[in-house]
Amino acid sequence: MKTKPKQEASPDGSMSISGHLKELRNRVLICVIVLVVGFCACLAIAPKLVTLFTDLGKAYDYVFVYIAPQELLMEYFSIALVAGLILAFPVLAYQIYAFCSPGLEKKERTYVKIGLTAGTVFFVLGVVFARLVSIPFMLRFLISFTGEVDVSASISIQQYISFLLTVFLIFGIVFEMPVVASVLSLFGVLKAEWLRKGRKVMIVLIFFLAAVITPPDVVSQFLIAVPMLVLYEVSILLSSLFGRRRAQKQSDENEEE
Repeated sequence: MKTKPKQEASPDGSMSISGHLKELRNRVLICVIVLVVGFCACLAIAPKLVTLFTDLGKAYDYVFVYIAPQELLMEYFSIALVAGLILAFPVLAYQIYAFCSPGLEKKERTYVKIGLTAGTVFFVLGVVFARLVSIPFMLRFLISFTGEVDVSASISIQQYISFLLTVFLIFGIVFEMPVVASVLSLFGVLKAEWLRKGRKVMIVLIFFLAAVITPPDVVSQFLIAVPMLVLYEVSILLSSLFGRRRAQKQSDENEEE
C-alpha cells in the first residue's frame, strides 16, 4: 500500500517541520544568489572603491604600499564583499523578516519593521559621522607622530583599509543605541531606570574612548564624545517613552480581563 506524502501544512494553517526546512532552504538560496551577484557587481568597481579610501589618507600625506604580491588583489575582494553585502542588505533583511514573521504577533511584526528601518538609518548616520568627523581627526593625529622622528608613513593597504572598515563599523554600531534601547523597551527587556543608574559610568567611558581615538586637544575630544552622550540620552528618553507605553497597554489589558 502506498503511503500518502506528509502535508507541509497542518489543518490549522501552521507549517510542518519539513515545510519550515524547505522554506529556510529557499530563502538561504535567495540570499546566497543575491550576495554572489552583489559581490560580482562590486568587484568590477573595487579599484574605484579602494581609491576612495586611499584618497582620505593621501590628503594627510600618507603613502600606501602592499607588501605581499597578492595583498592588493585580496583587498579588492574584501572591499567587493563588504560592498556586495551592503548592496544585498535590503533583500537579506526581508528574507530574515519573512521567515520569522509568521511566529510573531501583529504588534511584534510592526516593532521589527520599525527597528529594521530605524536601525539602517542610524547605522548610515554613524558611518557618515565617522567619515566626516572621526576619521579625518584620527588620520591627522596619527600622521603627526612622524614629525617627531625622521621616518615616513608608508602604510600597508591591507592594514589601512582594515582600520577604516573597523572605525566605520564601530561608529555604525554606536549609533544603534537609540534603536536597540527602543526595541528592547518595547519588548520589556530593558528599562529606562537601568540606563539612568548607569549614566555616570557611561559618561566616564565615553570620554575615555573619545580621548583615546582623538587628537590630544579638548575640542576634538568633545566633537566625538558629545554625539555619543546625546545618543545615550536619546536612548534613555526613548526607553522611558516606550516603557510607559508598554506598561499602559498591559494595564489596559488587565482591566479588560
